Amino acid sequence: MTGPSATRRGSLPGFGLSLGVTVASLSILVLLPLAGLAWKSASLGAADLAKAVLSPRALAAYRLSFGAAFVAAGINVVFGLVIAWVLARYRFPGRSLVDAMVDLPFALPTAVAGIALTTLYSENGWLGRFLEPHGFKVAFAPAGIVVAMIFVGLPFVVRTVQPVLLDLDAHMEEAAATLGASRLRTLRTVILPAVMPAASTGFALALARAVGEYGSVVFISGNMPLKTEIVPLLIVTKLEQFDYAGATAIALVMLLASFALLFVINALQGRIKR
Repeated sequence: MTGPSATRRGSLPGFGLSLGVTVASLSILVLLPLAGLAWKSASLGAADLAKAVLSPRALAAYRLSFGAAFVAAGINVVFGLVIAWVLARYRFPGRSLVDAMVDLPFALPTAVAGIALTTLYSENGWLGRFLEPHGFKVAFAPAGIVVAMIFVGLPFVVRTVQPVLLDLDAHMEEAAATLGASRLRTLRTVILPAVMPAASTGFALALARAVGEYGSVVFISGNMPLKTEIVPLLIVTKLEQFDYAGATAIALVMLLASFALLFVINALQGRIKR
């Protein structure tokens, strides 16, 4: 049988089966757990739900988690771009070691990272003993939460931007220099427009990882309610108190907020690519 319809059917063999497996997998692994989360939260009445998600302790945890995550993701974009540029454009002794160290947060258990950062920045730590006398308290303070989130989120930016820089034609920079463009203008008009979509993707990934981070943050934060308590820890605390409905209600807020953030970031990415 010939014709356009036969060509369309044969251009992607197994599409129906593949689509069915995809929908079934997403339903089992993603949609059903999220639906269960919403259903458990709905077991609370409107008043109890509002009390659980709008309590002063929960509001303080929201502000800290999302605020620290935004700061950490922004810092990661800046330093991630620099590290990716160095790894993509320069050859130097120890480059392979530096390249491997970028992936260390992927392989290192987050609890180990938290213990290491706490040891490093505590009052008697290698760096903390020099910082705290000058008023820079990192461990058991919001600054420590930002440091932990930077640690776990940096690889997402570097590994997202680095391939773009490797594919970027160096002759474009040479042509800009030949036409009299300064290094700053070349950076602004040639390099940044090419890497901004990847950088925004890295920002979104680092932000998402930081918002949900628990293991590395719980050790260095100090876990003080209303001061250094993050949302994941608040959820675990409620679970330990057998307040399952309250825990799922706060988890639902985090879920909706994360979806909203990712939707906004994806929309901005689309505008940047255009």
